[in-house]
Amino acid sequence: MARVASNPVGLHKPRQYSVQPCQSFHLTTRCIQLHSRTRNYQRIFCQTNPDPTDDSTKEELLVQPGSDDGNKPSEPAGSSAGAGIPEFPNKTVNKQIAVVSVLAAVGLFLSSRLDFGVSLKDLSAAALPYEEALSNGKPTVVEFYADWCEVCRELAPDVYKVEQQYKDRVNFVMLNVDNTKWEQELDEFGVEGIPHFAFLDGNGNEEGNVVGKLPRQYLLENVDALALRKAQIPHARAVGQYTSAESRKVHQVVDPRSHG
Repeated sequence: MARVASNPVGLHKPRQYSVQPCQSFHLTTRCIQLHSRTRNYQRIFCQTNPDPTDDSTKEELLVQPGSDDGNKPSEPAGSSAGAGIPEFPNKTVNKQIAVVSVLAAVGLFLSSRLDFGVSLKDLSAAALPYEEALSNGKPTVVEFYADWCEVCRELAPDVYKVEQQYKDRVNFVMLNVDNTKWEQELDEFGVEGIPHFAFLDGNGNEEGNVVGKLPRQYLLENVDALALRKAQIPHARAVGQYTSAESRKVHQVVDPRSHG
């Protein structure tokens, strides 16, 4: 004889429910809390109409156990995960940053072009003739240079800036060592390396000289002392990296009409 199982497949045990009075609603409202053993939710059926036959006013609320307030709205998913992530700048800010960067780069490029665009020929063309400088009573800066002198070309922008600042009070003279016209001045000022800067007072007397590549501050302070008619200049003897003046013998030209 076949044995009949006490709990055949397909048959479920009836759920047990408990009826508890609801104290959080109005006295005229009856609430039935259904506790299910197999689910973690409480089903609350609230009926505002005391008539149990009227189903039109029933409201069903799902309350998760352990929740303090069943009516509290849940936060959107992902709000807590992205709360600590900073926002990136928008496209407008990025464009503004890009424009400012481009303008700064162009300004830097143009300023460097203006500085290095000054040539020795430009300085020579703007220089005062040597004879005129010795006769006008102003202090004078005489630069001995050569077109082939690399150090002379490097210092041209610095000389130009100082000249623009003091050209109303100080004479600036350019003498090309390749021109045989200035052989006597080369010996007089003892030019052995170029660029050679000789600083003369208003009477044409030499106060000192600076030879070679040195910080612009040396030239600026000496010229400022000349403009103020001081008794002496701060850098009367200073020597930096220079080019030998002996190379002029290979490049010598005879041009007595030129002051450069």
